[in-house]
Amino acid sequence: MDLTGTSVAITGATGFLGRYLARTLHGHGARVVAVARRPERVPALAALGIEARRADLADPDALRAAFRGLDVVVSNAGLISVGEHGRDTLIQANVEGTRNVLRAAAEAGAGRVIMTSSATVYRPKAGHFYGEDDPLRGADDRVSRFAWYALSKAMAEREAWRLADELGLGLTTFRPHAIHGAFDDHGATAWMRRLTRWPLGLWLWGTRFPSVYAGDLAEAVARMVERPVSIGRAYNLTGEPDTHSFWDLLRAWRQAGGQVSPAVLPLPVPMVRRYDLARAQADLDFVNRPLVDGFRETLALEAAGGL
Repeated sequence: MDLTGTSVAITGATGFLGRYLARTLHGHGARVVAVARRPERVPALAALGIEARRADLADPDALRAAFRGLDVVVSNAGLISVGEHGRDTLIQANVEGTRNVLRAAAEAGAGRVIMTSSATVYRPKAGHFYGEDDPLRGADDRVSRFAWYALSKAMAEREAWRLADELGLGLTTFRPHAIHGAFDDHGATAWMRRLTRWPLGLWLWGTRFPSVYAGDLAEAVARMVERPVSIGRAYNLTGEPDTHSFWDLLRAWRQAGGQVSPAVLPLPVPMVRRYDLARAQADLDFVNRPLVDGFRETLALEAAGGL
């Protein structure tokens, strides 16, 4: 893949997934512009020769200036929370931020937007097997505080599709689940570390969810930039259906050299989520590498202290 001649802005480029996106797109030859509130937070981006522009999602003028002269905007920044922020706070931050990004992209002349959504956006259904055309959660859905983030992402994606049609933007969205990788403060790696840092850790027995490696997500996004077939489409980007119990995560982390508790206590949490990957495999040649390989690269990147 050669993205030479393509220019890409990435919002939230100093965050967990943003770092992977910046490194991968830069590695494929794209001109990458890191857009963040504090771009100096990750000096490794500058060391790669990646340009930084300062902007906040709440500042449309700054966003417009940050996107000027670029072809593609990857709308990756957002407020992530599982129970820490209120419903209205999450909805306002993620919906208004998405609205500002898309309007700024259109006004700056960027014709394409690729949006980081979430596999939690689907309205729950029996069996919990979801394809991209299944309905998303809506503003009137009743959800618990632990699903407020999912609701905010669903509402943000709905707004993105509406605005893309209104503004004539080529939109692609991708829906990851339980992302793991280096420098992770919120995803699967962070939660696994929290649950296994004591002499007696917790094993979420009955939980099965298809976790995805951030490096494989970034490769899929690079193919979205490269391939026009992705315009107007949403993609599930997760592990294979029926994979990845929490025990699988623990075992792979230990095999990769990560530290885990010497003993674990089973905590019954019967939750299963499965996602159809056929569209991503056909359009993007998407493959999620084995857990142990992703964890080995995670530890290597963290040991190197950068990208």
